[in-house]
Amino acid sequence: MKKSKEDQKNSFEKRKQQTTSLAKYSGLAFQMIAIILLVLFGGFQLDKYLENEFPLFTIIGAFGGVVLSLYFALKDLLKK
Repeated sequence: MKKSKEDQKNSFEKRKQQTTSLAKYSGLAFQMIAIILLVLFGGFQLDKYLENEFPLFTIIGAFGGVVLSLYFALKDLLKK
C-alpha cells in the first residue's frame, strides 16, 4: 500500500528533525570533550612547569574543565 503525499512529507520532516537533533547534540558532546581536554592539558602542563610532586593543577583542571563544559553546554541548550 502506497503512502499518501502527506504521509511522505510528515515522514521526511520527522527524519529531518531527528538528523538535526543528532547533529546538534553530537556537536555539543565534542565541544564538551574539547573543553575538558584543553583545561586538563593546561593543568598538566602547569604542574610540569612548576615541577609539582602532587598534580594539583591537573586535578583542578579536570574539575574546572567539567564545570566549564557544563556551563557552555547549558548556555547553548537554554539559548535555543
